[in-house]
Amino acid sequence: MLKKANIRLRYFIKFSYNGTNYHGWQSQPNAVTVQETLTNAMATVLNCPIALMGAGRTDTGVHAKTMYAHFDVATSFDADTIVHKLNSFLPKDIAVQEIIVVHNEAHARFDAKKRTYEYHIHTHKNPFLTELSWQHNAKLDIEAMNEAAKLLLKHTDFECFSKVHTDVNTFNCTITHAAWEQDHNSLIFTISADRFLRNMVRAIVGTLINVGLHKITLAEFQAILDSKNRSEAGFSVPAHGLYLTEIVYDYVKP
Repeated sequence: MLKKANIRLRYFIKFSYNGTNYHGWQSQPNAVTVQETLTNAMATVLNCPIALMGAGRTDTGVHAKTMYAHFDVATSFDADTIVHKLNSFLPKDIAVQEIIVVHNEAHARFDAKKRTYEYHIHTHKNPFLTELSWQHNAKLDIEAMNEAAKLLLKHTDFECFSKVHTDVNTFNCTITHAAWEQDHNSLIFTISADRFLRNMVRAIVGTLINVGLHKITLAEFQAILDSKNRSEAGFSVPAHGLYLTEIVYDYVKP
């Protein structure tokens, strides 16, 4: 039940989505996006205009196991009831986990302290993973890839892995974790940082793949980091293997 509030209240919404059928998070003309789909559902359920500010934006086909956005409304409501109604209204590839009231200056994008992504690879054909993991059959040197990944933690400027002509003030990021793990026919690369540049994770993974294929050495990987030149780095791996898995805030419990 909605109740009129004396002031506008700010909420965080925590949700997840399979990005296969969406042109990314951010609303854009003539394209189906997660932001537009979720905004329309919330406006219908809450019976008022909604403006969602996401914690970041994911590209076409990228998935999110955990995503946050904030919104303001002049009503208070029972969060559990609204979550249930939203999940009944939303398509099957978007799910809301929680709605949390936060302080009025809370910001889903600028207040995030850490973000974590995973990139999923399967090494043998699997029809159930076609849209959820990237198939890569060639043998990879995981030890060399992890040695190269360690170099990321010693670096701060990642212009070499950024999409060109992007509108950012700085290419600096602080990476706190970057490692590969293998489980039978599956490989997962996990990376955490305070922020990420556009296309950064997919470019890092593609370049690490080249290390694993022995196409480039550790010294050459370091030279790429020092180059600040996207053309020096490797290819960008396909979007459908990438997942946003964690966003950390000081005032939101995981």
